[in-house]
Amino acid sequence: MNIISQTTKIYSGEGAMESLRDIKNSKVLVMSDGFLVKNKMINMVLDNLDKTNTVEIFDDIKPDPPLSVVSKAMAKMIQIDAEYLIGFGGGSAIDTAKGTIYFLKQAGKLKKDLEFIAIPTTSGTGSEVTNVAVVTDEQSSVKHALISNDILPTVAILDPKTTESLPPAIVANTGMDVLTHSLEAYVAKGANDFSDALAEKSGELVVKYLLSAYKNADDKVAKEKMHMASNLAGNAFNIAGLGVNHSIAHQLGGVYHIAHGLANAILLCEVIDFNSEDSKTKEKYAEYSRKIGLAEKNDCDCDAIYKLKLFIRNIMEEMNLPKNISQCGNVDLSKWKLEKFIMTANTMKDRCLPGNPRDIKDKDILEILEKIY
Repeated sequence: MNIISQTTKIYSGEGAMESLRDIKNSKVLVMSDGFLVKNKMINMVLDNLDKTNTVEIFDDIKPDPPLSVVSKAMAKMIQIDAEYLIGFGGGSAIDTAKGTIYFLKQAGKLKKDLEFIAIPTTSGTGSEVTNVAVVTDEQSSVKHALISNDILPTVAILDPKTTESLPPAIVANTGMDVLTHSLEAYVAKGANDFSDALAEKSGELVVKYLLSAYKNADDKVAKEKMHMASNLAGNAFNIAGLGVNHSIAHQLGGVYHIAHGLANAILLCEVIDFNSEDSKTKEKYAEYSRKIGLAEKNDCDCDAIYKLKLFIRNIMEEMNLPKNISQCGNVDLSKWKLEKFIMTANTMKDRCLPGNPRDIKDKDILEILEKIY
């Protein structure tokens, strides 16, 4: 039996930010990073909030959201007794907001009628429609996935204007995160017809629009389509789950602070090869390649998967992304040889791993890590 539940209301397209004007006479906390405050992008939110509201900003957001920052955000929420929480920014801002809600709930201090609004400014995480957040324990450098329906946003606002000024490097990294979400959801153990349809459409949009979004800052259509691709992929993996690609990527981010989308991208082809040892998963990878327009209908499975991996390698090269870990510039080989055993152990504990279509052991993860260095 499949249970499909979509509880997040989505406003999308140009002018979607205007939906904030419905909030009146309320206490609002906006979580965003200092850069978006400094460059005035946050005014896209503030200018659409009615003057009858009491609005405060929490801008101490950091990449790979640390638990210490989540703790500060919790204190701010309690201090102002917020009725609305707005997460405005990339995955770090939205995940910090989610972490705040998660731990306030655990502490019995979450307002029952809190409205949580997620406004992504990157096209990658899909976090605005998922019940997952990733936070980092600074002491152990381990990323932890928090999974709870309590952290699902009440509202998601997808306004393409928020992504117009994204630097190309962020477009590249987040775009590869979209592809990974789509692909992992398609082959995950929890996949079904609903998630497959979402993943296929997301993958199709990535193939058509990611490179243009990267190369042409003025291509508003490509930016809007990638925003939608991210949302579709987020919905797909919220239903189906993810797998070992994300489980390992979480460790690469936690230990070496490699951008999450880049970590996923470097792993993709090796994970495809590993999972394709399972015949049913191999068939699904091949079907995905056909559905998103990379392979022809009459291509055999091996050829279809070859074209999928070729697309991944080619688009990474076109977007100037490192092909392996050693090219990332901050990963010493001697440290890697020691850390890979710790990363392997933590991968086996990662909450995304049970969704992987093929059972995986420590030795398999080590082999993948050795191949991507």
